[in-house]
Amino acid sequence: MPQTLITGATGFLGSHLARALAARGDELRLLIRRSDDGAALDDLVFERVNGDVTDRRAVRRAVAGVDRVFNCAGMTSMQPESAGKLFRVNVDGTRMLCEEALDAGVQRLVHTSAAAALGPAAPGGRADETQRFSAAARGIPYARSKHEAEAAALEIAAHGLDVVIVNPTYAIGPEDPAGNSMVILRRFLEGNIPAYVNGGINICDVRDVADGMLRADAAGGAGERYILGGRNFTLQRLFADLARVSGLPAPALKLPAPVLLTGAEIVERLGLPVAVSTEEARAASLWWTYSAAKAKRELGFSPRPHEETLVDAVNWLKADLGITGEREQGLGEQALGAVAAAARAAGRLLP
Repeated sequence: MPQTLITGATGFLGSHLARALAARGDELRLLIRRSDDGAALDDLVFERVNGDVTDRRAVRRAVAGVDRVFNCAGMTSMQPESAGKLFRVNVDGTRMLCEEALDAGVQRLVHTSAAAALGPAAPGGRADETQRFSAAARGIPYARSKHEAEAAALEIAAHGLDVVIVNPTYAIGPEDPAGNSMVILRRFLEGNIPAYVNGGINICDVRDVADGMLRADAAGGAGERYILGGRNFTLQRLFADLARVSGLPAPALKLPAPVLLTGAEIVERLGLPVAVSTEEARAASLWWTYSAAKAKRELGFSPRPHEETLVDAVNWLKADLGITGEREQGLGEQALGAVAAAARAAGRLLP
């Protein structure tokens, strides 16, 4: 029975991974921040080590004597003011964990990166593991931090640590312990998406991502990366499917990306409640669409039908948010009116 360390186990993906590893028969050790109670994992048997990946002494205690490490710890943010913390957690934390894992003689480390670490695809296209990083000039700190975290892991791998990298796309599904993942779906259900642009996104079931990580551990090549993705959507198609599944209306307004970006900038300058920040508007216009062909071919990765994922995710979120019928007008619809008024005042005209 292998002894396995998971970082970030109280998060959305980490909690699903912990259950998958427990079902596999692994003996679990979890690195958990002192501020996290870990109550969502109370049904599992595990050894707890208090700390996080930025605390070297805690990391050293956590990796001592384990056979395998799954690094799910990380920070997600599209806000430029979060860049410093993003790099401390995602890059420095990954480097520290890999250094200590190498010193402790860990047999294999599965590092959870993100498809964003590859950058967006060409408009209407799909990126794969061979794509050169394309987001450095786009001002997206999150994507750059995940890309640099991969580089840090592979740098330590060059000294003898067996590292395999997985790149999940946008994961959704049931059972989010912290209740703050699946931001796009939450905003949709709450009516806080005032408009959308002609961008793309790949959706994958969080349960399939966890399964893909076990497959990467068992069969992934050392130093290789594997995109764990499901269905590619245009934003228009995604919102149409969410409307059909949830019974709630889709955003009615599709805007050219510069118009949405201008509107978001005006709202921010006026100090009004922001439904879509300028960074989010900029990212939404890109094509975060990917191919998981390599993972399917080499790992036997097989994501479930996207309809099942959408239904399970929406039903879980509706219950979590207490949505049972029609909702009142949300912040997004209200903010859209403010954007239109501000744009007219500035001499701009929204279509």
